[in-house]
Amino acid sequence: MNPEISVPLSVMAAIRAPFEATGAVHIEPPVLQPLSLLLDLAGEVLRERLFVLQAEGGEALCLRPDFTIPIVRTHMALGKSGGRYRYEGSVFLVNGRGLDDPDEVRQIGLESFEASDPPVADADMAGLAWRSASAGGRDDLRLVFGDVGLFGGFLDALGLAEPLAGRLRRAFRQPRRLRAELDRAGEQTAQMQSSHLESLLTQMTEVEAGQVLQELWSLAGIQPVGGRPASEIVQRLAARSRSENAPSLSSEQAAQIERYIAIDAPPHEAIGAMTKLVGGGAWALDSALGTWGERLTALEKQGVPADRMTLAAGFSRPFGYYDGVFFEVISEALGRDAPVAAGGRYDGLPSQLGAAERSGALGCMVRPARAWSGDER
Repeated sequence: MNPEISVPLSVMAAIRAPFEATGAVHIEPPVLQPLSLLLDLAGEVLRERLFVLQAEGGEALCLRPDFTIPIVRTHMALGKSGGRYRYEGSVFLVNGRGLDDPDEVRQIGLESFEASDPPVADADMAGLAWRSASAGGRDDLRLVFGDVGLFGGFLDALGLAEPLAGRLRRAFRQPRRLRAELDRAGEQTAQMQSSHLESLLTQMTEVEAGQVLQELWSLAGIQPVGGRPASEIVQRLAARSRSENAPSLSSEQAAQIERYIAIDAPPHEAIGAMTKLVGGGAWALDSALGTWGERLTALEKQGVPADRMTLAAGFSRPFGYYDGVFFEVISEALGRDAPVAAGGRYDGLPSQLGAAERSGALGCMVRPARAWSGDER
């Protein structure tokens, strides 16, 4: 029997209840989404897992692989400065990881676009995911945190030049890329391969490169993703070119990063290990660590047991838009590759889609079929 449709109605109601209690507006974003936009924002790593369709007008579309980007687009179309939206429906991902999953899976979740104290808001969202996941009856759950900001602060503490630090921040979201960076430590340059178009554009002036892009768009009959002007895209290409051609890590720097990403412990213990690793005076990391005391206090108020939380320095999520704290609720029985719930902060995503101002944005989702313990009620 398909686990997605076998969850008892009473269990579904219990899992859904914490989301309903938030008072968030229920919405149903479109199932079809523009492929280029999804890949640009979520990352090319997802391409092989997407269901791609060719629209009549020539634009490539895909079945939504998650709800976050569609709901951000819906929120922006409504023209509101803030809002909270809950949803329940299917997402579609090709099962290529050896998991016992169907290609269409059900999620219940919430996305929030409201100005609030970030550490408390992070804790509230993680607490919501925890309560909903726990309502499925499992007693082997653990809440695992990662933090893009902590990794960035650690890189700053190492004193890395920005082109190299920027490349490592991007690699952090893809474990194989980060591993490749660590393995090539000591080389004079990273020797990355740029596309022919990127190489040509970065050799031109910004005005010339912008004119070339405009002409290419006109010939192809397309518009830039997210409404970005040619000048911004050229600047991004130039920055990426500088980053990709920056020197590699030294062996000592790589060893420090290896020690950092190996930290995987209860939050207070993990924070202590990070502080000890960099020593005194690492103000960038200290600033990122400073919010964790407030976040942990708020999590305890949310009812998350302290002995069920982990802060994993090397933990990352495949969706590339997360830019702050993120988390997964995992089951010991299912393992880390099959999270019961997940979520996090993506403050920069609305502005990438054309929002005038950067604002707070975060969300979470729960997979009812994984949350259910299998016990009838």
